[in-house]
Amino acid sequence: MFRRHKYQWLISGLIILVSFAIGIAIYNTQSETRRTGISSQTIQSQYQLWKKFYLRGDKTQKFVKTNNGTKNQTLSEAQGYGMLITVMAAQQGFDNQRVFNQLTNYYLNHRISSQDSLMAWRQNQQGNKMVSTKAEKTSATDGDLDIAYALILADKHWGSKGKINYHILAIRLLNDIYSQEINVKTGLPKLGNWTKGRNNNVVRTSDLISAYFREFASYTKDGKWTKTMQNSQFTLQKLSNQNRTGLMPDFVMISGNDLNLKAVKANQVASKYDAQYAFNACRIPWRVAYDYQMNHSRISKNVAGKIDRFFETQKKITAIYTLNGRPVENYENEAFCAPVVYSAEVLGNQVLKKRYKKVLINPIVDKDYYPATIQMLTLLAIGNMNNKTR
Repeated sequence: MFRRHKYQWLISGLIILVSFAIGIAIYNTQSETRRTGISSQTIQSQYQLWKKFYLRGDKTQKFVKTNNGTKNQTLSEAQGYGMLITVMAAQQGFDNQRVFNQLTNYYLNHRISSQDSLMAWRQNQQGNKMVSTKAEKTSATDGDLDIAYALILADKHWGSKGKINYHILAIRLLNDIYSQEINVKTGLPKLGNWTKGRNNNVVRTSDLISAYFREFASYTKDGKWTKTMQNSQFTLQKLSNQNRTGLMPDFVMISGNDLNLKAVKANQVASKYDAQYAFNACRIPWRVAYDYQMNHSRISKNVAGKIDRFFETQKKITAIYTLNGRPVENYENEAFCAPVVYSAEVLGNQVLKKRYKKVLINPIVDKDYYPATIQMLTLLAIGNMNNKTR
């Protein structure tokens, strides 16, 4: 009788396990079907357009063209985007290691110095060369963060035994980012390695990229990045709670161990829109929803979800808003639309998905680097949802 009961328990246990596995499979299938309606062929086609319009250089090194003039210009921000785009495209089978290496070579050739892994923030074409002036040989934190994350993705995808050791480059860059671009007191990203005085406490809100800081902590096994992640999450939640819309300004001042918030003034950092939801903060729905996609953070879900619910109330998504939700401009721009649509995909917001279902699949435009590139980045992030790529 004992043996019969024993086998009955075994059989019952197997039935439960099989039922559980089937349930999970059904859930995952339904979840993917519900979330994504964009084919890999569409993403690949968009990627080929983006490369054609914006990738420049030669067989050795390539960069992302950011201007529309006959003489090329690029930014460390753009180089980070380009490296992210090409490694995510490779993860999805759309490109190869050679293109990523060409972009990496350009980054290596335009670091601040051979001893400083941060990238000079801008280069302009002089003859056949891309050159930074002395004033341009300072850093922009957002570009360096994307470059570091792209190098980690490359190391995980290809390994570091080839011509370029991504692991060593990533570790060196992360060390320089932390020593030069992270505020010692707040643990949060500064604007770059050049900040002094009160600007030392200014934070570009779209640099609070919790998903990156989690990955940096795991990759380096260094808890200091965990503090940066936790403080970023705390700050995002605090900013989200400041108004009914959940919108955040391009820049904010954050000081002290308690992370005290103080608004910046117009033209304090970059433009008259510094204290509004403008061309920096428009990336927040993408950056925050990406953390939910990768790590299922409840804080990130709540922050991104609140912004999504605000845009549900708008007839269209235009460029630039006051923090209480008043549109400042009347024109539409993919840099504002694409991150919201991506966030809606990740969070399953059916209203926004249906209303803006064509935003990400509209053909990539030429001669408009910033919105086209953000469209491409969010589209590839959705492709990683389909492939469950980490």
